[in-house]
Amino acid sequence: MKSHPILWTLAVILGIALLLSAYVVFGPHPLDFAGSKTVTLAAYHQQDPTGVAPDLQSASLVERGEYLTRAADCVVCHTAKDGEPFAGGRAFVLPFGTLYSTNITPDPQTGIGSYSDANFLEAVHSGVGRNHTKLYPAMPYTSYTYMSDADALAIKAYLFSLKPVHATAPANTLAFPFNQRGLMSIWSALFNPDKRFEPHVDRSAEWNRGAYLVEAMGHCGECHTPRNLLFALNNRQKFAGAVQSGWRAYNITADRSGGVGAWSDADLAHYLSTGHAQDRGTAAGPMGEAVDESLSHLKPSDITAMVAYLRTVPSVASGLPEPRTTPATSAQLDTSASDPNGREVYEGACAGCHGWSGASPVLPLARLLGTRSVNDPSGNNVAQVIIHGGERHVLIDPDNMPAFGSTYSDSEIAAVANFVTARYGVKGSELTAAGVAKLRTED
Repeated sequence: MKSHPILWTLAVILGIALLLSAYVVFGPHPLDFAGSKTVTLAAYHQQDPTGVAPDLQSASLVERGEYLTRAADCVVCHTAKDGEPFAGGRAFVLPFGTLYSTNITPDPQTGIGSYSDANFLEAVHSGVGRNHTKLYPAMPYTSYTYMSDADALAIKAYLFSLKPVHATAPANTLAFPFNQRGLMSIWSALFNPDKRFEPHVDRSAEWNRGAYLVEAMGHCGECHTPRNLLFALNNRQKFAGAVQSGWRAYNITADRSGGVGAWSDADLAHYLSTGHAQDRGTAAGPMGEAVDESLSHLKPSDITAMVAYLRTVPSVASGLPEPRTTPATSAQLDTSASDPNGREVYEGACAGCHGWSGASPVLPLARLLGTRSVNDPSGNNVAQVIIHGGERHVLIDPDNMPAFGSTYSDSEIAAVANFVTARYGVKGSELTAAGVAKLRTED
């Protein structure tokens, strides 16, 4: 009996489609690039990469938990705007609806006050909350899964030392099928390795400490790594940059144009600990929050370890141009593509601090030349900073840029963002009023 050639052709096409889908969806884990020479923590004979910095080893459990809670950046996601710290209710606007963070104060009814140690570990490592509720991966448990039990329970001890706050988060408004929590069991089975951090024996103790802080605690990939078709991290493009809540989280690989390959270790360490690197830019938005609430509280040795680890992440080209670092000539400025309305807004609201050459005459933090945001052709972060201002509390006024979102219309903000990127960046953005209106809703 002869096989029908059309059926064979369809079978081959289907097989290729399945293989391509599997390639796109299933990728390496975050640390696979470093090789497979790993051991369990118990079998590791160098300095333990988990826990707190060495000078905090003798601190109480609650004090160590406070440091680790900072390292894990818990307060940012679990605090609503103008709300009580850790009481939840922060909105995450997603393409398929809005998700609200939970209360993690020790209130027994609306928080985690009734959680046993086992309950807490299950939530942190496996994404399973109260009454076996499946958590959405806005809670970065696929990163926290690498956190040691001891560190997770130290965080629990600190959270349980806080004042209980009775606060129920608003109901999520997710569209079908994303509102079906049961599906998260399948997603977790596919994308959560549910394993603890294992040191790499062929790497230094500092590297392993940095890897633990970046991957397990700081969960940097959750913002800086693109996602695949099923919204899991695509580690084939690890740390290549992604858009989060209307802000671009930039490439932090060794790529010299779009990444941090041209940054010195001192530049990178200073940016992580203060949110500013001279002539390269100042953190705002989600990264500004991460610096203020988490990274700025870490010990210098931990920041140094993070830099050491980041330096080894494979370079991924992001497609962004290398920033312009020298003032444009008069001829270049005169021929820059720009909306006259953008120049007018810039002259009235921006030039006083930022100047006309891009090198601020009054504030080093206000320099535009060389910064990543003005060299991003999307213009997203420039527009977001205009809308929201610096919103930083580590950097004190007058260094903090004020918000202009209520002062200028969407069309004016689009125009001035396009003007700034055209004048001081390599390629001008083409934001529209509709694009700015969308950015307002995403943050």
